[in-house]
Amino acid sequence: MLGEGNVAHTAMSGDGTTAGDDPLQTAVWRLRSRACWADAAELLRPVTAAAALQRATLLVEGCLYTERGWAEAEDALRTAEALAHTDEERGAAACERGQLAYAATVHTVRDRVDEARAALGRAAALIPPGSPGRAVLDFRRGLLAENLTRSPQAARAAYRRAHACATAHPDPLLLSFTWRHLAGLALREGELAEARHGFAESLRIREELGYLVGTAPALASLADAEAEPEASRLREEARRLFRLLGGVPTWLARQLAPAPPAAGAATA
Repeated sequence: MLGEGNVAHTAMSGDGTTAGDDPLQTAVWRLRSRACWADAAELLRPVTAAAALQRATLLVEGCLYTERGWAEAEDALRTAEALAHTDEERGAAACERGQLAYAATVHTVRDRVDEARAALGRAAALIPPGSPGRAVLDFRRGLLAENLTRSPQAARAAYRRAHACATAHPDPLLLSFTWRHLAGLALREGELAEARHGFAESLRIREELGYLVGTAPALASLADAEAEPEASRLREEARRLFRLLGGVPTWLARQLAPAPPAAGAATA
């Protein structure tokens, strides 16, 4: 897995997903979950540090899933960096900077691995231990370890820290990402039961949240851990959702190709 999320996961994970949430956040979530990141970002006015960061986060996630919109994400990120005043705000912006550099590297737009590593290191120095933002940071450090430095042990440790933090500060969307990536590591090691459980939990959470753009990758991953005929049924459902969203996430096309996918071909 090349790693979805901001995979995946973003700073405003969960906002707008339950009844009674702020109407603006509900509208943003609905657009985001249906792969309309640019439309969601248009609803936000970047006049505060929080709004600017949320807008940048949306556009960075869009780059990871579509391989487009790099310039717009860079502009939004610079605005967020300029408006950040507290250490936590600066750390969150640095975390997004690291994620954008990571996305550009895994999609071979440009090798920015050093920038990604430096930005996440800067975020680690600014975001205090125990902060909810630490979970996102640890998850992204896991992505870097798994997919760029090829260190599965370091990736597993980072994902577990993110999982624990997302449990302590309830963040179901991030938990769907940590379940999925821990399951991917288990699958590579031949731990089918553990992989199946993790992939199933990830899929359950995404379906409950209505995270449509993340449901097809979750279905495809669970298929890799299931036997026939269930595996084929899951892949066909993933293909249906993939077509429905216009071929997003772009990297999923490789995993859903008729030929058996190469190890590590997924991204979110």
